[in-house]
Amino acid sequence: MNLSSNQNDAIAAADDLRRRTLAQLPLALERLIYLASTRDYNTGLYHHQGLAQRYSDAAACEGLANCHRESFQELLSASLEELVRQLHAYAGSIGALSSNFVTAWKALEPYRVAVPVGTDPLAAEFVFSNLKVALTIFEHRLFQPLPAPRA
Repeated sequence: MNLSSNQNDAIAAADDLRRRTLAQLPLALERLIYLASTRDYNTGLYHHQGLAQRYSDAAACEGLANCHRESFQELLSASLEELVRQLHAYAGSIGALSSNFVTAWKALEPYRVAVPVGTDPLAAEFVFSNLKVALTIFEHRLFQPLPAPRA
């Protein structure tokens, strides 16, 4: 198989992944976490049985990696308000109590292992910093008293 065929298979695998799986995950943060979970932390390679069966292991790996980088780029360009919204929605989608979610994410910083391989360190630190600030805003809003209804 030549390089062009490999590239075409990787593009097709990424398109397939976007249509079948990632379309169900509307938030860049959700997609980033999901895609990171498909990566073997010991090798840095991505695995997805369905894509590998339809295309090849290499095409599935590259397609997953491309989508992972896209999700990271979306977070990189997100405003703080958008990150707060995504954190709130993500915490709700996993069924976690928001306060427990914030406590765990502040202590464990799980987003640090969700960065795509080969990400520019400065870009990664920028996203980490923004997520920390967004978590603080999210936490502050959790404990803010609700305004009294107007009569």
